[in-house]
Amino acid sequence: MEAAIEKWQAGTKRLKAEAYTLYLAYRDPRVPWYAKVFAALVVGYAFSPIDLIPDFIPIVGYLDDLILVPAGIAIALQMIPPQVMEEARDRAQEMMAAGRPVNRYVALVVLSLWLGLATLAVAIVVRVVGAS
Repeated sequence: MEAAIEKWQAGTKRLKAEAYTLYLAYRDPRVPWYAKVFAALVVGYAFSPIDLIPDFIPIVGYLDDLILVPAGIAIALQMIPPQVMEEARDRAQEMMAAGRPVNRYVALVVLSLWLGLATLAVAIVVRVVGAS
């Protein structure tokens, strides 16, 4: 049981490192625009405190983290040139070795995106209910 927990924790750490690597890679000018957009969405979701399926829902709550994030990362990795990913992995390892990277700008962007989507959803509901 203890070995399984350690394996899961190592996988989680690898996933976070790969998401951070993706964050560094999508900012590179050699990455196509569509890959930048997709990678930004994956990174935003991976680091977002808000999930599509809340974690408090038993089993299903963790499925989005266990399936959507790794699948999104895998797809994004196919879109980004290998040389860019290699350089981004090197930079990510250096930055993580120096201490956990903190980017308040990214946190602000993710929070703004979620607030914008929530505002849009409320506006749509108000318009639909008001039209009835």
